Amino acid sequence: MAKSIMIQGTMSNAGKSLLCAGLCRVFRQDGFRVAPFKSQNMALNSFITKDGFEMGRAQVVQAEAAGIEPDVRMNPILLKPTTDVGSQIIVNGKPIGNMRAMEYFRRKREFIPAIMEAYESLAAENDIIVIEGAGSPAEINLKSEDIVNMGLAKLVDAPVLLVGDIDRGGVFAQLYGTVALLEPEEKARVKAVIVNKFRGDKEILDPGLRQLEELCGVPVAGVVPYIRVDIDDEDSLSERFSRDTAAKLVDIAVVRLPRISNFTDLAPFERFGNVSVRYISKHSELGEPDLIIIPGTKSTITDLVWLRECGLEAKIKQAASRGTPVFGICGGYQMLGSSVADPEGYEASGIKEIAGMGLLPVSTVFEGEKVQRQTSGVFPKLSGIFAPLSGLSYEGYEIHMGRSGKLPAVISNENVYGSYVHGIFDASGVAETILRALCEKKSADFSSLESFDPKTYKEAQYDKLAAAVREGLDMELVYGIVGCVRR
Repeated sequence: MAKSIMIQGTMSNAGKSLLCAGLCRVFRQDGFRVAPFKSQNMALNSFITKDGFEMGRAQVVQAEAAGIEPDVRMNPILLKPTTDVGSQIIVNGKPIGNMRAMEYFRRKREFIPAIMEAYESLAAENDIIVIEGAGSPAEINLKSEDIVNMGLAKLVDAPVLLVGDIDRGGVFAQLYGTVALLEPEEKARVKAVIVNKFRGDKEILDPGLRQLEELCGVPVAGVVPYIRVDIDDEDSLSERFSRDTAAKLVDIAVVRLPRISNFTDLAPFERFGNVSVRYISKHSELGEPDLIIIPGTKSTITDLVWLRECGLEAKIKQAASRGTPVFGICGGYQMLGSSVADPEGYEASGIKEIAGMGLLPVSTVFEGEKVQRQTSGVFPKLSGIFAPLSGLSYEGYEIHMGRSGKLPAVISNENVYGSYVHGIFDASGVAETILRALCEKKSADFSSLESFDPKTYKEAQYDKLAAAVREGLDMELVYGIVGCVRR
């Protein structure tokens, strides 16, 4: 049976996901069989495994860092928000329906058997399980029914490393305040604390670290530097939404829908130094981009209403009429069609049918059974600026409840394109072909965009993350807490 280590945070976005990925990489580099685990994830960024199960993308990243295939057992419960007070509940990779937050809170302990079965199965196959918590263990209004922080740590008897985010300020108060709010049994599980995202001279921190150790009664396991690595983010707290929005040689405008999902689809473009990927939420921010992308969303109808009311729909249609290419993915693809219908109310928007943008010849109807599958093939014959994609290979996955008829993986209408395939830009040559076409349109030099090998690049990013974790943490202490002899 595997040993375990659990990373809990003082708050959301304290850096738990990346630290877990970094530890997965370190343990793998040191010769251990390691797998990630998060009992309950709330995110709109999800992934479909080879066997057709849906899981949170953060654990996919951690699995890649560990050098193993993503497995739904790594994330047995996934919550995908559909409204401000409700979510679609996915158990063992399959949706079981929508619940309001209070209903799920009352019922979530019913899912403990599924959580434990997934964990124990993974633990039987690995040396170390790296467990990620959620939010904070000191959310005292939620602790009684907890299944993701201290509640899970107790179930699997996991030691805990508590992480605070110094970049937000108040890290000493974060860490000590969190420990102070824990019950004695919970405090006993915290074996060390970590200061994360530090920039500057560590010696300045040392007096505070010594006092923190006295207050918390446990050692500081390390100070992890603030590091910029190009690795998929978990959710809308992603830094990509607040990056520099200046247009570059090739300018791509991505509509930041209120319930945007799977925005990691755009990562292949973000890795080119002279390509700007701007996330916009106002019509005044659109400008004159070379390409407009409408990404996926958990609530197509509600977000289409928003797109219409904020004036972005009109601006996008005007741009399309001038020849600006527009590409819709999943929910964005559905919006580009002639109509979207939800007669049974699966999206919980309260709207039974709505006219689409009318830029693609498709109509969408929502049905109860969700499409969940990996897919691959070749691009069909396309029209317009991206016709050179025709015949190229693609691979990705589909997650949608809407049906838009039997159509190719990608359809085109002049310079408007749509696809249900998440990851449609990932395969070798696809993003490059799109960028080359955009460069040719504006007589720009494609070679100045700095092409690269995506797989080699991604592996280098995981190694960079692991190096930062090794630099920042006392790995001898960490291995002692895990209970493994360092190889």
